[in-house]
Amino acid sequence: MSYDRPWLAQYPAGVPAEIDVDEFASIPAVLQGTIDKFRDRPAFSNMGKAMTYAELDEASRHFAAYLLGELKLKKGDRVAIMMPNCLQYPIATFGILRAGLVVVNVNPMYTVRELKHQMADSGATAILVLDNFGHTVQKALPDTTIRHVISTGLGDLLGFPKGPIVNFVLKYVKKMVPEYDIPGAVRFRDALEAGRRHALPEVAIASEDIAFLQYTGGTTGVAKGAILTHRNLVANMQQASAWIGPIARPGEETIVTALPLYHIFALTANGLVFMKLGAKNILITNPRDMPGFVKELKRERFTAITGVNTLFNGLLNTPGFDQVDFSSLRLTLGGGMAVQRAVAERWKQVTGVTLVEAYGLTETSPAACINPMDLAEYNGSIGLPIPSTDACVKGEDGQLLPVGEVGELCIQGPQVMPGYWQKPDETAKTIDADGWLHTGDMAKMDEQGFFYIVDRKKDMILVSGFNVYPNEVEDVLAMMPGVLEVAAVGVPDERSGETVKVFIVKKDPSLTEAQVKAYARENLTGYKQPRHVEFRKELPKTNVGKILRRELKEEAQAAAAS
Repeated sequence: MSYDRPWLAQYPAGVPAEIDVDEFASIPAVLQGTIDKFRDRPAFSNMGKAMTYAELDEASRHFAAYLLGELKLKKGDRVAIMMPNCLQYPIATFGILRAGLVVVNVNPMYTVRELKHQMADSGATAILVLDNFGHTVQKALPDTTIRHVISTGLGDLLGFPKGPIVNFVLKYVKKMVPEYDIPGAVRFRDALEAGRRHALPEVAIASEDIAFLQYTGGTTGVAKGAILTHRNLVANMQQASAWIGPIARPGEETIVTALPLYHIFALTANGLVFMKLGAKNILITNPRDMPGFVKELKRERFTAITGVNTLFNGLLNTPGFDQVDFSSLRLTLGGGMAVQRAVAERWKQVTGVTLVEAYGLTETSPAACINPMDLAEYNGSIGLPIPSTDACVKGEDGQLLPVGEVGELCIQGPQVMPGYWQKPDETAKTIDADGWLHTGDMAKMDEQGFFYIVDRKKDMILVSGFNVYPNEVEDVLAMMPGVLEVAAVGVPDERSGETVKVFIVKKDPSLTEAQVKAYARENLTGYKQPRHVEFRKELPKTNVGKILRRELKEEAQAAAAS
């Protein structure tokens, strides 16, 4: 079947159909170009403390030298980072990459069980962890391949007196730093100091070398590491920067980074694309503290902000947000989950800027489709395939479907991962023989080439932009002694888009909802925990005994709507 690209006719003026994937060999090569151009410009700031590109250059070099010179890590070794947005994150990330090593991003809210799985699967040999989460690492450590632990406090790079005050308040006032003891752990500042004593050797980094193992539920439901190469990420930087090129001003941008950098959306869109532009990234450590977040937004003028629908909705409903100075704001990008029309329209009303929806996956580094930056109003679509990207809608038989018909959205492009880490079978399920990545999302394309997500093919639950797979929730709760059978589904939620509901058949008649939720808190990250628990005498099943999740979901949605 012939393949058409009608979206090219809709490209904004100045946006090329193709990008030069080979302009930069690696992420450090892009970083070096930015450092050369914007050395004295602020690169990242957190809690009022700014770090210039020159300071980022020096600190990341020292960290790279420490990893190679002191820890004797070898090219390709995996190093985990377990922290929220703070100044240590970009220093560590760029240091790891400059050393020719692989970044393994870890959600700091992981339970011991989840951390063990990711560390064992990735084979990480070192981990950098914020003190708040050191107790989790301590408990997981014996069952992992980690040999080196580097720890840091949130205030460690904030200077005097702010840094010590932040650390004191977190530990002794807010009680947010549980005690932990990891013999041999090295403080991050000491690691940087030790790195000064070593010259950073020239590390040959090829475009096909792995940059990140980015863990995701993927499109088939089992947690696994998407292999993202330097070429994948450089391509996505080139694609996205070309797309926003008509409105971007290199060396003049200031972007608000509230989504965690360990999530692929903020990692690429904010941490990498806007780094390439010489922008200042304002790192928000705890965006859930909406009043505090709004105070941060009032501190300085910003030109761009990215987020998920729930974040924008939360800001709009926080007192004082409408008093923020939006006079410099030119770009608002929403992704990670569907943007709701009501939120987009109110955002435009309050800020004067259109909330532009984008679409991507961890497996696509992540950007695949973005709406034009000059979009006058929210249009309900996920936009157009970005430069050097092809998209199509396929039917169950793998054939291309015509305009307007609903099928599975498939993506091709240089940003598409080569596969999942040590999981060839899972890779084969996701990337077909013709090189198309099957997203698992049901979509349609209109005559102009705009794509619209209709529904999700799998039973994935999307909570505030994070993938939750029923299999994992069910596997964990099924281990409870009092549970006979369990099924997990997603139900609508005003705050998070969806939330998890579980249906349980009791083995122990005395089992309570409170017990189920307490067990979930011990074994599942917050966004994966069920907010709703319903006990049933039996669960609907197929004739071969497979639980009919879809039937339960429809019942739950109908109940929520009534």
